[in-house]
Amino acid sequence: MSSASKITVVDAGRGVMPRAFDRPNGGQGAGPDGQQRAQLAALAEKAAEMSAEEIVELALTGDLVGRTAVVSSFGAESAVLLQMVAKVDPNTPILFLNTGKLFGETLRYRDRLQDVLGLGDVRSLSPSLEARLGADPEGTLWSRDTDACCSFRKVVPLNRALAPFAAQITGRKRFQTRERAGMQPVEFHEGRFRFNPLWQWDLARLESYMEAHKLPRHPLVEDGYPSIGCMPCTRRVQAGEDYRAGRWSGLEKDECGIHLTDGGGI
Repeated sequence: MSSASKITVVDAGRGVMPRAFDRPNGGQGAGPDGQQRAQLAALAEKAAEMSAEEIVELALTGDLVGRTAVVSSFGAESAVLLQMVAKVDPNTPILFLNTGKLFGETLRYRDRLQDVLGLGDVRSLSPSLEARLGADPEGTLWSRDTDACCSFRKVVPLNRALAPFAAQITGRKRFQTRERAGMQPVEFHEGRFRFNPLWQWDLARLESYMEAHKLPRHPLVEDGYPSIGCMPCTRRVQAGEDYRAGRWSGLEKDECGIHLTDGGGI
């Protein structure tokens, strides 16, 4: 992440409306019932004083053992969280959205991390053939309606894959966007608990962890991509630009098409 020092982490001047992913309780998703509220309060109290590694363990053990999945893009910083998960349980389900529009480098990086970390249950999620033929038969929807493209390529497959789980773990961090600055280590989102172990980490701490554990780097980071999504909607970030300026550049969009009506996502 040597290019990290050349970018601006958060550009407060970007007036992007927070999407459902970054709003308390994820927008219009179902709120917790009484038992879930009590469990959320207990988890939040524990997590508030825990390290990232301890939060990962909290999410994968106890009442939640076998009931938690990790949502990972296998992007620029994903190796940090995945390494922590692998140390607790390498067979934890890892949900990866293979949109059909990713960089080849991301797919190869996924395979490399799976091998290096010994991840035993990486699940690649994609829209169905029927959905692709119905919503985007030419594969060019991204150029006309990015929200619609993200919805059927990401939101719908992820919602389907998360359905059996009581909790998810994400790699979201407060420094990434203005809207994420208020996130908590444990939240309730779309009917399940959401753990954010790296919530307080910054780029320097991520870099230090990567170096200390000799984790493989995403090859596009050194090429000027500090935040990596689908190929058509991601560009290099120039010196002084916002950390996520390369994602959906020129659009009032800062998340992967998460809408108040359908929720869920990465």
